[in-house]
Amino acid sequence: MATTALQGNPVSLYGDLPTVGHPAPDFTLVAKDLSDKTLADFAGKKKLLNIVPSLDTPVCATSTKKFNEAMAGKTDAVALVISADLPFAMGRFCGAEGIENVVSLSTMRSPSFAQDYGVLITDGPLAGITARAVIVLDAQDQVVYAQLVPEISQEPDYDAALAAL
Repeated sequence: MATTALQGNPVSLYGDLPTVGHPAPDFTLVAKDLSDKTLADFAGKKKLLNIVPSLDTPVCATSTKKFNEAMAGKTDAVALVISADLPFAMGRFCGAEGIENVVSLSTMRSPSFAQDYGVLITDGPLAGITARAVIVLDAQDQVVYAQLVPEISQEPDYDAALAAL
């Protein structure tokens, strides 16, 4: 079982991140229009999964904005921001912030996503939502990069994630 921290306090997670070199677990997540999206919906593209606790926090908002900027003009890749936020809230955030180059997806009907990807927080005040992580998949859905951010209140390593993409 992996661990991370929240303001210096250890936080336990269910499982571990997917292993580099292995296939990514499939998923079904909810888009802003309440449709289901699976890994297969993004077939043939490289994928950057920006997994965050909630877009309603400064660090999550910042990482979404930075990946949105980085994805401008990329046609062979897609960035997915994944959180427990309701699709309506995600839509409002993306609209207000001009987020157009990432796809926001909710875990609201898919609690198994957080378990399958090893990011489900199992204790502490954020129990039940996701830790902060970035996972990059190649066009065949093989994991090529995985970072569990060691402190939930810190930003991910953007340069390493984008280099892997």
